[in-house]
Amino acid sequence: MLDTIVAALLPIVITLMLGFAAGWHHDFDAKQASVLNRMVMLYALPLSLFAGMVGTPRDQILAQGPLALAILLGMAGGYLVAFLVMRYLLRQEIGTAALRALAIAGPAVPFVGVPVLGQLFGAVSAIPIAVAGLVMNLIQVPATLMLLSASTASRNAATQGQPASVMSHITHALREPVVWAPLLALVIVLLDFPFPASLRDSLQLLGRSTGGVALFASGIVLWSRSVSLSAPVGLLVLLRNIVMPAAVLGYAMLVGLPPDTLRESVVTMAIPAASIIVILAVQYQVAEQEMASTLFFSTLLSVLTMGAFIWLTR
Repeated sequence: MLDTIVAALLPIVITLMLGFAAGWHHDFDAKQASVLNRMVMLYALPLSLFAGMVGTPRDQILAQGPLALAILLGMAGGYLVAFLVMRYLLRQEIGTAALRALAIAGPAVPFVGVPVLGQLFGAVSAIPIAVAGLVMNLIQVPATLMLLSASTASRNAATQGQPASVMSHITHALREPVVWAPLLALVIVLLDFPFPASLRDSLQLLGRSTGGVALFASGIVLWSRSVSLSAPVGLLVLLRNIVMPAAVLGYAMLVGLPPDTLRESVVTMAIPAASIIVILAVQYQVAEQEMASTLFFSTLLSVLTMGAFIWLTR
């Protein structure tokens, strides 16, 4: 078991450290890291998800409904609960509440999930990665963008127009390759349409770069942002790294999910916070240092917390 945990997590640590060192050595800066992330989101990750999905038998995909539901409840349900608590119980500003909810309920599955879940679960890992990516891009990010837009408009009522609607953000998300590529692959598999293995393998050539490039870019971003540990940051990291996967573990045990499904769903939700929280914080100038610090400490501690959940669900 220790060998499995090390094999899954050591590549993350080394690649993040290489990115961090590249930032420290001034070989790359945050702007160049955003270019690397853009390549991942527009090309490498969509190709990886598409090729992984079309290579998965239809019966295997249809059997993953309970896993998809667990991830959906963990991410979408967790986001809703976190936002309502932050906004209406703790009386936080709407933009800050939205970003904190995304930090709590939005694991970096498209980036960290590729090397970790791929190492642990093989080709079937394309399913939780695709589901988590769809939930983030169709629900969490559009909702956060709408709330941040509303926050900006309320702060600058004299110069800002009406914030964009939820539907406009969803429509925009549907145009992104990371959203429509796995959906297209799902349709192909469900229709039992033959897809050439040689073409699938060709798409994987760039797709396999997803995890390494994304983690390297994340290391650069972590170097470029000043971080500090505060009570809010510590609480966000605790909720992201421990409480959320523990909640999904409790749900999985309550409904009696099969051991393999339980393990996949829990480890998926144990992945650290996504870099999108820093991107949106900088774009809207809301809680920038807090989000950068949350990303840093969540990623740093995930080696221990993910290892613990991998061991618990062995």
